[in-house]
Parts: sequence; C-alpha cells; structure tokens
Amino acid sequence: MEKQRLHSKEHRMKKEFRCEQCGKDFFTTAQNMKAHIKTHDEKSFQCSECEKYFSTKANLEAHKRIHTGERPYKCPHCEKTYNQGSHLKKHVRVHTNERPYQCSECGKTFTESGSLKSHQRIHSDEKPYQCKHCDKRFRQKSHLKCHERTHTGEKPYLCSHCGKSFSNPTHFGFHKRVHTGEKPYHCSVCEKRFSKFATLQNHKRIHTGERPFKCSQCDMTFARSDVLKVHQRVHTGEKPYSCSICGERFAYLGSFQTHQNKHAKEQTKP
Repeated sequence: MEKQRLHSKEHRMKKEFRCEQCGKDFFTTAQNMKAHIKTHDEKSFQCSECEKYFSTKANLEAHKRIHTGERPYKCPHCEKTYNQGSHLKKHVRVHTNERPYQCSECGKTFTESGSLKSHQRIHSDEKPYQCKHCDKRFRQKSHLKCHERTHTGEKPYLCSHCGKSFSNPTHFGFHKRVHTGEKPYHCSVCEKRFSKFATLQNHKRIHTGERPFKCSQCDMTFARSDVLKVHQRVHTGEKPYSCSICGERFAYLGSFQTHQNKHAKEQTKP
C-alpha cells in the first residue's frame, strides 16, 4: 500500500514542461526538469561541421548559418540580409535613427549596448587595453587591435572592387559605400541621404543652427569640429602644408593649392 501511495504522489507531482533551451517536451517533476536544464549549461549541442559546442539549440542553429551561408533575416528598408535576428535588429536602427542606449553622465545615445559601455569609460578615464608595442592604452579592444596594425602594417580588409586594403574595419565599411552608392542615413527634415552617421549629424546643424564646437582662444563657435581645428591655426600659428619647390608653408589647404598652381604655371611658360 505504501509503495502504491508514493507512486501516486510522484505521479501527481509530474507536469507538462517544455525546455526553452532545446524545444523538447517533458512530462516529469520540477526537480527532474531542473536536472535536464543543467545539462545545457555543459554546452551539450555540438556543430557537426566544426565541432563547436553550444548551450542552447537556438544558438547552435544560428551558428550553423555560418557554414550554410543562409541569411533569412532581411532588412525591410534595404537589400541587406543577416544570419541572426539580433544582427538585423541592430542594423535597422541605421534607418530608423533609433538610439535606445543613453549615457547617464552626458546624455549621449547609442544604437548598441556595447558602444554605450565603451563610451562610459570616457567618464571614468578607464583604458584597460594596452598596446604590446608601445605605451598607448585604449578603452576598447577593437581600437587596440586597429592601433597595433600601425606597428605591424597589417591591412586585412581588402576591397573586392578596387583592391584597396584597410587596417580599420570601420574605414573599410565607409569605403565600400563609395562603390555601392549606399547612403543609409537620411535627414528627417529635408530627406537628404548620407553614407556616414557623422556627416548626417553635421548636416542636421544646418537646420537647427547648432554650433557646439567653441574655440578656447576666442568667442567663435562652429558647427563642425574639423572647421574649428582649421580655425585654431589663427591662434597657434600652425602651418601644416609645405611647398616642396620653395619651402613656403601654409595654414590652409586652399592657400597651399593656389600657391602650387602658380609654380605649375611658371613651369609651363616658354
């Protein structure tokens, strides 16, 4: 009788469970289900192509697309496709200008949580990644890797259109848009399109009149940081452009080019 009572009790404790990790259905006790879930912590899903292990079936399926080349997630705004839904979600923010991650210190917003985390090191001045070739330190590991290529000369990103190579993946991405004509960033005021987010930000200031870049030497303000940099040569006396013919130096590119044209005309005179 006692044995039958215990069996009936055990049967009453059993319920229908679905494992979110592997998608399997079970009729078992909560304790047995916990034991099953723990097996996933041991990365029990193995890829038959490269023998990598994964803790969930979903992660394995996403990984398999690397081998098959399958890219089922298509952007509704452009022709780009992705092998993971999370990658598509990040990409779509390029078109929507959605930047859901905000810095609590300065209010700056970002499209990805990783970018926010890296940015926050500006406020703490944390630079955990050091170059093994020199004393420079970096807030992001990706920035360190790009910097180290200045020592090694490595340029692993090769353009299939023109053969030009790049050490920085971001610069490579910008370059590819020269060939494709892709301009994913659009102005919501005038609908003008841009290939770079930074260029869009500069353009928007035409509409807002914002001039956030202030000269530390005088009261002049500018809409763009590069224009401020050129202006500061008035105060510093810096003249970065040197004529290879006569040695005269210039603060501004336009003045330098005008000067060079004079030499060119002199050389063509009979």
